[in-house]
Amino acid sequence: MNLSRLDLNLVLALRALLEERNVTRAGERIGLSQPAMSAALSRLRRHFDDELLARTGNTYELTPLGAALRDRSATACDLLERVFSSQADFDPAAESREFTLLASDYGAAVFGAALARTLHEEAPGIRLTFQHPAPSVVENTAAVLSTVDGLLIPRGVIDGLPAVDLHQDRWLFLVADDHPEIGDELTLDQLGRLPWAVYQRPYDAPAARQLSMIGISPQVEVSVQTFQLLPLMVEGTRRIAMIQERLARKAVRSAAVRVLPCPFEAVPVREAMWWHPVHAQDAGHIWLRQKAAEVGATLAGNGNGKGPGKSPGKSPGKAVPPVDQGTGSAPGRL
Repeated sequence: MNLSRLDLNLVLALRALLEERNVTRAGERIGLSQPAMSAALSRLRRHFDDELLARTGNTYELTPLGAALRDRSATACDLLERVFSSQADFDPAAESREFTLLASDYGAAVFGAALARTLHEEAPGIRLTFQHPAPSVVENTAAVLSTVDGLLIPRGVIDGLPAVDLHQDRWLFLVADDHPEIGDELTLDQLGRLPWAVYQRPYDAPAARQLSMIGISPQVEVSVQTFQLLPLMVEGTRRIAMIQERLARKAVRSAAVRVLPCPFEAVPVREAMWWHPVHAQDAGHIWLRQKAAEVGATLAGNGNGKGPGKSPGKSPGKAVPPVDQGTGSAPGRL
């Protein structure tokens, strides 16, 4: 394929046609007349040697190739937009720009909130958008990252792309304040015997792999898509839940739960922000990565305050010292 002979306007037309499945609506979407869009469809059909849109009664349906090209054309358009919006210079105090980060609720609540506070003070024209990543992100990481500005996910899940190390966290356990079987600490036997509430997305749940390595298969009773729902699923039940310490500190203020140490040597969470090389020379993205590294270093340095402890009126678990003060890793690449 010789890109110099390709009319890139056809990429926009292809996306609009495949998403709208209607020539008139597709034309209105990208500012072309109905005859011009029909001509674009004809050129695309000749190029791909496929109908792309096949009439069924009064509607059009995508052919198998059209269905395959729908997501690819959207990714291509997003990537082209980011390539042509790249900047040689960037003044954070004066710029108006939106950065999109994929993150679980843990990443958004812990690191994202700290980053947003910093940007609020230093770059009032910058907007941050946090989106929940789809499970397929681990299968098509490069393609997904080419259309956003970053992905917050622990190390050990993906590899092969540049990343900025942010902070380290450790795993603790939540149990109900009035749990009838648990005292000041959990045992390995209880981990295998008691019901669990778990975070269900596998790409951000390395704790499950660690449990399997010590021969424990959790009896999952409830699974949720956000870590911050775990305290509510534990409160008033016999369930237990594994949660990061930085969220556990918040959990004891929002639900009648206790925080207990992990009864085995769990590998810490090493949170990082991953990004696509397409952003390497974009001055705005370079600034974002620098801010991410600075905010991460601040989180790592202060341990995010005191340990989780207990909230007023709640019975304490065994004392849990604050999170490790360092990241345990080399600075991220910028």
